[in-house]
Amino acid sequence: MGSRVSCVKDTLLIIDGHSMAFRAFYALPADGFRTSTGQHTNAVYGFVSMLVRLLEQEKPEYVAVAFDVSRHSFRTEEYPEYKGTRDATPEEFKGQVGLIRQILGMMGIVSLSKEGYEADDILATLARRAADEGMRVLVASGDRDTFQTVTDRVTVLYPGQGAGDLRPMTPEAIEAKYGVPPQRYPELAALVGETSDNLPGVPGVGPKTAAQWIQQFDGLENLLARADQIGGKRGQALRDHMEDVRRNRRLNRLLTDLDLEVGPQDLRRGGTDRGALEGLFDTLEFGGLRKRVMQVAVAGPTEAAEPTVAQEMPGPVEEPVVVLGSDAADIESWAEQVGADEPLALWVEGRSAPAAGRVDRIVLATRTRALVVEDPALLDSAAERALHDLVTGSTDLTCADWKGAWHACRSLGWDLPAPAFDVSLAAYVLRPEQRSYEAPDLVSRILGTDPGGQEGATDALFEGDGSGAASEGPDSSQKRSALLAASLLALRMRLESELAATGATDLVTGMEIPVSLVLARMEALGIAADSEELAAQSTGLGQDMESARQAAVAALPEGTDVNLASPKQLQHVLFDVLALPKTKKTKTGWTTNAEALQDLFERTGNEFLSHLLAHRERTKLKQMVDSLLSCVAEDGRIHTTFSQVVAATGRLASADPNLQNIPARTPDGLRIRSGFVAGDGFEALMSADYSQIEMRIMAHLSEDAGLVEAFNSGEDLHRTMAAMVFGVPVDEVSSEQRSRIKATSYGLAYGLSSYGLSAQLRIPVGEAATLRERYFERFGGVRDYLARVVEQARRNGWTQTMFGRRRYLPDLTSENRQRREMAERAALNAPIQGSAADIIKMAMVEVDRRIREAGLGSRLLLQIHDELLLDVAPGEREQLESIVREAMASPVAMSVPLEVAVGVGGDWMAAAH
Repeated sequence: MGSRVSCVKDTLLIIDGHSMAFRAFYALPADGFRTSTGQHTNAVYGFVSMLVRLLEQEKPEYVAVAFDVSRHSFRTEEYPEYKGTRDATPEEFKGQVGLIRQILGMMGIVSLSKEGYEADDILATLARRAADEGMRVLVASGDRDTFQTVTDRVTVLYPGQGAGDLRPMTPEAIEAKYGVPPQRYPELAALVGETSDNLPGVPGVGPKTAAQWIQQFDGLENLLARADQIGGKRGQALRDHMEDVRRNRRLNRLLTDLDLEVGPQDLRRGGTDRGALEGLFDTLEFGGLRKRVMQVAVAGPTEAAEPTVAQEMPGPVEEPVVVLGSDAADIESWAEQVGADEPLALWVEGRSAPAAGRVDRIVLATRTRALVVEDPALLDSAAERALHDLVTGSTDLTCADWKGAWHACRSLGWDLPAPAFDVSLAAYVLRPEQRSYEAPDLVSRILGTDPGGQEGATDALFEGDGSGAASEGPDSSQKRSALLAASLLALRMRLESELAATGATDLVTGMEIPVSLVLARMEALGIAADSEELAAQSTGLGQDMESARQAAVAALPEGTDVNLASPKQLQHVLFDVLALPKTKKTKTGWTTNAEALQDLFERTGNEFLSHLLAHRERTKLKQMVDSLLSCVAEDGRIHTTFSQVVAATGRLASADPNLQNIPARTPDGLRIRSGFVAGDGFEALMSADYSQIEMRIMAHLSEDAGLVEAFNSGEDLHRTMAAMVFGVPVDEVSSEQRSRIKATSYGLAYGLSSYGLSAQLRIPVGEAATLRERYFERFGGVRDYLARVVEQARRNGWTQTMFGRRRYLPDLTSENRQRREMAERAALNAPIQGSAADIIKMAMVEVDRRIREAGLGSRLLLQIHDELLLDVAPGEREQLESIVREAMASPVAMSVPLEVAVGVGGDWMAAAH
C-alpha cells in the first residue's frame, strides 16, 4: 500500500468481505493450508493477514466488513443473467467465510450482510453516512463498482499486483486512470460492460471512447438522449444497445440508503476475546499469525482456561528480590537464605540444541527471591561449583521445558536432576490444542500477566540476550527473567490443581516427564550417519532428475522446451501442446499440483506426465537427502529434536531434521534409511515396531467381536480387505494392494465417508459405498463405537485416550457446520491415535529402564511413530531383543495382543522388517 498518512481518530475502514476472502483464497495454495482434520484455511489465513496489515497501517477506530448473503439480489430479479458466468464456488473455499466471520466477532469487528442486497450496497451506504458525519472513510474492495463512492473523504483501496498490495483510489487517481471523475465511473462501466458481472457493453466501445463520449456530452443521460449525433459503426452500435446500457447503469448503481440497523458510530472496534480467539486459532492450527493479531487487538475480556481454577489459587506474582550471583559468596549466601528444602524454579536462557547447547543466563527463584547468574561458563571454579551444587542438589525443581534446559546445561558439564514439575508439559496435557507452551506465553495466558513486558520480552525459552550484570544492581532484563522464573512456581500451583481436578496428574509425572528424560538422552546421542552413502544418493538423485527432465522434454513435440518447475509453462504444455484433459480451474489457470497430475496420469498414461512425476519425486527426495547431510554434526551423527507439545493427539514430533517424514513406501525413499547406521563400537541397529497398533486399539475399545477374533486368530486384516476390494484370493493379494487398503482400513475406522473412500481408492462413489457397507456389516461394533465416541464427546466436551489424556472439542456443539464436522473428525481420531501415542511413550520409558538396569551397552536412539530404533552393543542382540519385546508388550493389557516386529541390520533400511 505504500506509506500513507494515517489518522487514527474518526477513520472508518469498510471491507468487502467476499472480495478479500476470494483474493486470499487464490493467493495462497489450498493444499498448503489445511488442518489435520481436512479443513482448508487458506482464505481465512490470507484474509486475517490482510486485515491485520490494514489495521497496522491505517489504525482505524471504526471497522466493518460486509458480506454477500448469496448470489440472489434485487439485481438478479431484474436480470437473471447478472453474474451468471462466474464459476461455481470451489469446494475448498466453502466454510471459510463462516470461520472468517467468527474471527471478526472475536476481534470485536462488526460484520454485516443483508438479504437481497450485495456487500457493495452496504459499503456504499456506510461510506456515504460516515462521510456526511465528517469521518475519513477507507473502502477495501476489489470491485470497481465501488469507485462511485470515492470523494474527498472516501478512498477505495483497490488490489494491485501482490496479495497485500492495495492501491489508494482517490478522485484524482480515478480520473487519471479512466478519464472520468468517480461519480461518472459507473456511466463508463455501463457503456463498456463488466465481464465479471456478465453485463455486456456496447460492442467496439472501450474505456477511452466511453470517457470521451461522457466528457463530450456531459454525462451518460445526455449521451443517450443525443445518440443520433454519434456517427460510424460505434454510433450505430450504441443506438442498437441503448437498453443494455440503461440496464447496466441501473444494475451498477450502488444503493446508499439501506436500512442497516447500525450507523458509522456503532462500528467502533470492540474488545478482542483473546481466549476464544486462541481456541479457534488452535483449531485452525495457526501459529505465527496469532501474534500479529494480538498486536493489533483492542483490550477485551480475559477468559480463564478451562477447566476453571479455584479463586484462592495464586495469581500474578510480585517482582522478587533479585541477587546477582557473580561469585561463590553471593551464591552460597542466597542458598542459605532460601533454605535447603525450598521448592525452586529454574529458568535457563541460551541455546537448547542437542549436542550444541549454551547457557547465557541461569535464574533460580522462589516465590519471593531470585538468583540471577550471567555467563556461568565464565565463573571461577568456586562460584561454578557452588552454582552447580545448588542447581543439581535440588530435589524439588520446577522448570519450563526441562529437556531444553538439560541440553543447555550440558555445555557446562552438568547433568540436571529430573524435574519435580514441568509447566510446559503440564499445560500441554491440560490443553493440547494450544500452539505455544513457552513460559512467557503460559504466564500471560494462565496468570494474566506479561513478565516480559514490552521491552524485548523473551519470545522463546532459550533466546536470552546474554547481557552482563550491571554493577549497580539488576538491570531490566535481569528483573524480567527473575519475575518469569518466580512465576513458574505460581504456574505450577495453578496447573497442579487443574491436573488433580481432571485426573491427569499421572500423565505428567508418570508419563510425560519420564519420557522427557529418555528423549533428552536420545537427542544427545543422535544417530550415526553414513555421509558418503547420503552424498552418493544425492548425486544419483540429481542425475535421475536430469534424466527425467530430458526424457520429459523428449516426449514433447520437437522444439518444445519447458521448465518443469514453472506452473505456467506446464499449463501451456499439458493443456495446449498436449491437449490433455483439463484439471481443476484456479485463478492462475488449470492446477498442476501433485495430486491433480497423478490423477491425470492415471487417466491418460501420458509419457510426458510419467517423466514429470518422476522428476518431481526425485527432486523431493534429493532435497530431503541434502537436508540430512547438512544436519550431520561434527561427531558424525544426526541429532534431531523431539517435541512433546506439538501434536494434540499426544504423538511426538521430530524437527531439525524431521526424521518422521522419510518415506517408507517406495524403494528410493526406503534407501534413504541406509544412510543411518550403527555407531562406532556397535554391531548393528535394531528396529522394533508395533504391528497394526491403531486397529488393535480399535478392536479393544470397540469390543467388536469380529475384529477381536481376527487379531486373536492371527488374520491379516489388510490383506483380507484387499481381497474384498480387488476381487482376488487372499493369498494372491500383492504388497501394493495391501498397502493401498491399509490406509483405507484406517480411514473407515475413523469415519471416512463413501465420497472420501471413492477418492482414496479412485473408484466410483457407488462402489465405495458398497465397500463401506460390507466393511461395517462385518465390523458393526466399530460403526457403533464411532457413533458412541462422538455422542459422548459432544456431551462431555472432550474425548480421552485409554490413559485419560483428554482433548477438548468445544466445537462439537458449534452452530457452524464446518467447525462442528472438524471437531467430529478429531473426536473419532483422538482416542485411537492418542492411545497409540501413549503406549509407545510408555514402552520407550520401559525399554530404557530395563536396558539401564541390565547394565547393557546398547542404547535407544530414535522413536518414529510406532517404531523404536536402537544401537546394538556387541554380544547383546538376543538379550536386547528379549527386553524390547517384553517392554513394548507390557504397557497395557488389552483384549487383543500387542504384536511387536523386530529386525536387525547394519543400517536402518537393513533393520526394517
